[in-house]
Amino acid sequence: AYDFSEGLAIVQVGGRRGFIDKSGTYRIRPQFGEVRDFKDGLAAVKVDGLWGYVGQNGSWVIEPGFEYASDFSGSLAAVKVTGSAGKWGYIDKTGNFVIEPRFEAANPFFDGLGEVQIGSKWGYVHAAGTVVIPPRFDMEGGFFEGLAMVKIGDKWGFISKKGDIAIKALFDNGVGGFNEGLSTVTVGGKGGYIDTAGRYVVAPRFESAGYFAHGLAAVEIRGKWGYIDRTGKVVIEPRFDGANAFPADDSP
Repeated sequence: AYDFSEGLAIVQVGGRRGFIDKSGTYRIRPQFGEVRDFKDGLAAVKVDGLWGYVGQNGSWVIEPGFEYASDFSGSLAAVKVTGSAGKWGYIDKTGNFVIEPRFEAANPFFDGLGEVQIGSKWGYVHAAGTVVIPPRFDMEGGFFEGLAMVKIGDKWGFISKKGDIAIKALFDNGVGGFNEGLSTVTVGGKGGYIDTAGRYVVAPRFESAGYFAHGLAAVEIRGKWGYIDRTGKVVIEPRFDGANAFPADDSP
């Protein structure tokens, strides 16, 4: 099952994907090989090996023509052009390039900055395409609540929007972005939570840990999933084989 996004959810029938509304009615009948959630009013869909974008009525807004297409965020979407060059850039909702394809890879904008790969390293650009944080990180994530996770060597930490180290790179794989003031971190194979100052709020002790939404986070304990509150107290006992975060919006 897929979560609702902007009032619609992805469904799959016979290997084809489309969208339903909350009454279960088809808004866009299953016809696409691959689709992404609606973001900023558009959904990326793949037809005959190329990606384009449709509106909520299923009509093409941007015709298929990209090797890959990300979600829209901040009215821009990262796309990969076809051909041997295979560079990434950013388009607006008319399909025109706002930032010309010149990157080895690119991810959506968050908090006004987009992640781009130049050579073998990652940095950040703003919406005009100017590099504002030079590429010096091995891997990175988007900015959430003013901080972005970055990989330096084999550890993860966080930087500010100025590119300064805000939280030292002390964590293993499994770091997440900040949500509701807390981020998941992994140390020694166990997941816990830190605040924006890098202080532990919930010590690492979970096999897996999801992000907080509505004051609760899904965690795995001895092979089962339940939910904790911001103090680390279990409020829904672990009895599920899997669990997702409570949706921030689009509640049924």
